[in-house]
Order: sequence, then C-alpha cells, then structure tokens
Amino acid sequence: MVSKSMVRYLIRRFVFLLITYIVATTIVFILPRAIPGNPLAQILANLSQIAQAKPEAIRAAEKTLMEEFGLGKPWYRQYIEFVSKAFRGDLGTSITFYPRKVVDLIIPVIPWTLMLLLPATIVAWILGNGLGALAAYRRNTWIDKAVLTSSLVVSQIPYYWLGMIFIFFFAVRLRILPTHGAYSQGLIPTLSWSFVLNVLKHYILPFSSIVVSAMGGWAIGMRLMVTYELGSDYAMFSEYLGMKDRRVFKYVFRNSMLPQITGLALQLGGILGGSLITEIVFNYPGTGYLLFRALTTLDYPLIQGIFVMLIASIYLANFLVDFIYALVDPRIRIGQEE
Repeated sequence: MVSKSMVRYLIRRFVFLLITYIVATTIVFILPRAIPGNPLAQILANLSQIAQAKPEAIRAAEKTLMEEFGLGKPWYRQYIEFVSKAFRGDLGTSITFYPRKVVDLIIPVIPWTLMLLLPATIVAWILGNGLGALAAYRRNTWIDKAVLTSSLVVSQIPYYWLGMIFIFFFAVRLRILPTHGAYSQGLIPTLSWSFVLNVLKHYILPFSSIVVSAMGGWAIGMRLMVTYELGSDYAMFSEYLGMKDRRVFKYVFRNSMLPQITGLALQLGGILGGSLITEIVFNYPGTGYLLFRALTTLDYPLIQGIFVMLIASIYLANFLVDFIYALVDPRIRIGQEE
C-alpha cells in the first residue's frame, strides 16, 4: 500500500515536472523561429513551378498557407495555440509533407527507432557494466588494463566515424552487409521470413555501432563506481571482519548499480528522439532521421511535434525513476519532506 508521504512526494514531483514541461515546450516553440529562413519556401517553390511563375497565384497561395499554419498571427497567439493543442495531443499539420498530420508522420517511424535503440541501449548497458565491474574486481591486472584502455579508446571515437568505419569494412570492402536503410528498396513489408531476414541484415551495422560506442562509457563509469565503493568504510570493515571477497563485491556491486540504473532510465526516456547521427549515417527511417529532415526544411510543426514527444518521454522516465527510488529508499521521500 502506498503511504501518505509517498503520495505527497509523487504529487510534488508531478507538479515540478509539469512546470518544467511547460518551460521546455516554450523553448521548443522559440528555437525553430530563431533559425533564419522561411518555412514556406519549399512549398512556394514547388507551387511556382506548377503555376509557371504567376505572381498573383503565388501570393494567394502564400496567404492561404500563412493562415493554415497560423504564421501570420502574433507570436503570443501562436504560442498559446501551440501549448493548448500540445496538451490535447494535436501537433498540427506538417509543412514539408503537407497536408499530412504531424502525428501521422511520427507514429509510423517510432517502431523503427524503438526496435533499433531499445535493444542496443540495453545490451550496451549490460555489457558495459559487466566489463566495468569485472575490471574493478580484477583491478591492476591485465584484464583491468585491457578493459580500461579499450573503453577509453572506443568512448573517444566520434560516433559518426565509427559508423562509417563499419560501413567501409563490412558493406563496401567485404560486401556482407548493406550500407543503409531498414530493408531493401522495392521490398514490401510483410510478416514473411525473407522480409525479417532482410530487416535483420540491415539491422546489424547500426545496432553494433551503437553498442560498441556506448559500451565504453558504461564500462568506465561502472569501474569508477565499484572502485569508489570498494574503498568505502563498509566494504573495508567487511574485509577486516574476514568476509569473503565475492560477498563484499556482491554488496558493492548492488550499491554501484543505482547511478547506472538512473543513467539507463534517462537514456531510455530519450529514446524516441532517436540517435540522430545513427539514423542519418545509416539512413535509418526513425524519429531521428525525421527530425533531421524537419530541421533542414524548417518544418516548425514537425520539429515541435518530435520534441514534444521526446520531452514527454524523458519526463515520464524521470517520474518512474523517482517513484522507484522513493519506493526502494525511504530516505529520499523523507529528505524531500524535510
């Protein structure tokens, strides 16, 4: 049963997240408008070709589009409409893909992003933390040096460079994996083995590059946490009492995992934003690639829609982490009350 202190704690956290959500959506509203350029330029250029450069037709189309997207209204009215619609789940109409709704563009690409980033993030987290804990447990041995050195090297390699190296060796030189995309062009998505195998073949390179690049950071962090915990009073006192190393390490490992779990939750919360560079390098049809296209065409509604969903997912993950922490450790909710 949830106690009253827990309920009060959760209400305070919810109000805090609601306020920060409004602040974040305000920033999302301002930023695209700070970028120089006309968001209707591409549509007007296309209409110009169709209308064969008739100025009156272009002006009439521009006026209609300005009214359609509300760009002619004062900024504060645009902002109020944006916030009120965002809370109702209406993210507007895309400028680039007019007249398609932003929601209809985002929802189909979410499964691709989740399918790529969710398993890759979890696998990198498990492998990285396992290697980091092993290195700390075997500190000052060749295992520790090998894990630390390789983790430092991998974590410092720019991700786009690592992705291109993978493409060069496995797709260009060896020709065993495709260079880009989620599946071969011309293939119609079906629930057949041939399509699944084709998707998996396209999946290996982006998945591997994410795991390898993220694993180093997790390993370094976990090694530091375990090393710190091994030097703490309770661990040293347990060793003086004659407790076996493996048992001491078991307690140390559990305490070291708490910050890593927080980091994982935050990464999973931001997963809908996609790994922008991953999806650009591999031309993968996820939310990151869609965001890239929206930014290059100044598609205000689409940029705002993707960020609104990204911020909401991050805040939801934060709220769940706060709830789990307060449930596991009563000192957190007591500390908040004080």
